[in-house]
Amino acid sequence: MRTPCFVGFDTSNYTTSVALTDISGEVVANLKMPLGVKEGERGLRQSDAVFAHVKNLPILADRLSEILKDKYEPLAVGVSARPRDISGSYMPCFLGGVAAARSFASALGIPTYEFSHQNGHIMAAAYSSGSSEALLKDRFLAFHVSGGTTEALLVTPSGASFKAELVGETLDLNAGQLIDRVGVAMGLSFPCGAQLEALASEYEGKVAKSAISVKGGCCNLSGFENKALKLYSDTSDKRAVAAYIFESVCRTILAMGEQLTEKHGKMPILFAGGVMSNRYMRGALSQKFEAYFSEPAFSADNAAGISLLCAREHLFSAK
Repeated sequence: MRTPCFVGFDTSNYTTSVALTDISGEVVANLKMPLGVKEGERGLRQSDAVFAHVKNLPILADRLSEILKDKYEPLAVGVSARPRDISGSYMPCFLGGVAAARSFASALGIPTYEFSHQNGHIMAAAYSSGSSEALLKDRFLAFHVSGGTTEALLVTPSGASFKAELVGETLDLNAGQLIDRVGVAMGLSFPCGAQLEALASEYEGKVAKSAISVKGGCCNLSGFENKALKLYSDTSDKRAVAAYIFESVCRTILAMGEQLTEKHGKMPILFAGGVMSNRYMRGALSQKFEAYFSEPAFSADNAAGISLLCAREHLFSAK
């Protein structure tokens, strides 16, 4: 007898992802293929991302079929259909995932549930933090910090899922954009987060600091790019620049968290998104807040959160 399960698809601007959650709520497969970015470039145009997903999805579908075969029986399919749960939220890269999910579900005669990419990140982070049930019982703050988003959300449980209200954000560059722009300018390969983190961990000098810009829970990050590039021009020290960038982003997020908890009340804070896999920032934020973090495999773009939301939605609908 095959184990009931739930399938998730996510096609972001960085990664093609397919995941599987079993009936007990455990993620049993989290398959990912990054989208190729040419050397020296800082990202993909949407048309190129869609094309890359079209090439990746059949490969992941074959791998998924091998996992499903004779062991798991899908009950429903979930997919990230939009960046966020707000009116007008749209990115073409999610069309590939929607098409694949609906085709997969139609062939099996099972339902499809659509979610936002952002809620998938939050769910994946909550799951891998080991505290999803506790977090989803009450309000909490969720930071989504990546190449495509730098936002703070006030999350309120609602049925099988949750509502996320935007309460803080960047007013210019996203944190991941800042990290990648500086990294590429220093000759690193895109995406640059892991390489810069390794460089920063090797730095033993005094970390350069400059004023942060945070007001009302919103921030500006673009000023750090010019200062980082000037530091590199003056010193040619990649380690010093890497340490400066992470220190600057960390102090900014700390200030955002302080302002938001002062306004909305003290509550747990969940950190999601690729940038939050940085271990230096985790340590600093844990000292200040009741902080929860995704594990690295669930912090970057993935479909695990979507498959988890699919399971919750399907089981909630069946009640």
